[in-house]
Amino acid sequence: MADDIILSTRGLGRDFKGFTAVGEVDLKVKRGTIHALIGPNGAGKTTCFNLLTKFLQPSRGSIVYNGRDITNMKPADVARLGLVRSFQISAVFGHLTVLENVRIALQRKRGDSFDFWRSERVLDQLNGDAMNLIEQVGLANFRNHTAVELSYGRKRALEIATTLALDPEMMLLDEPMAGMGHEDVDRNSDLIRRAAKNRTILMVEHNLSVVASLSDTITVLARGNVLAEGNYETVSKDPRVVEAYIGAGHG
Repeated sequence: MADDIILSTRGLGRDFKGFTAVGEVDLKVKRGTIHALIGPNGAGKTTCFNLLTKFLQPSRGSIVYNGRDITNMKPADVARLGLVRSFQISAVFGHLTVLENVRIALQRKRGDSFDFWRSERVLDQLNGDAMNLIEQVGLANFRNHTAVELSYGRKRALEIATTLALDPEMMLLDEPMAGMGHEDVDRNSDLIRRAAKNRTILMVEHNLSVVASLSDTITVLARGNVLAEGNYETVSKDPRVVEAYIGAGHG
């Protein structure tokens, strides 16, 4: 059973000057699933996510990824292990083309150098792999557009492409549908579903329709602690979850 768990925490918590943002969270993410982390505003989702991706150090508890304790590791070192985060605010180079953005991510996967000094001929060798990723996220017709020209939803798709270029075993998505219209939500939901076919995904997401349609398992946080866990049908009917959302509001 331990082999089925790719990411787990025990007693994970974080305090800020006497305020407990995350209490003592025990979390188990099964390999090859889509796992959602949800909760009302102020539940501690973002803090928990930052702890898991090592952008914050925990005040207590432990984090284990693929059987390895990563509690005290740096974000870049964790990413090299195959645990890669895609940011809530689109993290792409606005004045580079879609192709150039993905190609840079592929260069990063190859090593520490972005190879800016290399000839165009050498860099063009990455174009085949880059175009494959671009086609996967539905941006083939936009390959020569700069990122700044793309709609918000397509920028997020590009961001997922650059994340996939790092060939992660597990992707952590921070509100992947935030700010999107209905068409972009549908398009990127399909993209996430395809990306999950051969990897694990943990996401923080406010759109409960997306959570319901995509997630295998849902962990509900409230006041920095795990309130409930299960599939959508189970947690949506839990009286504690209903009370937490109605009482705290939901954005």
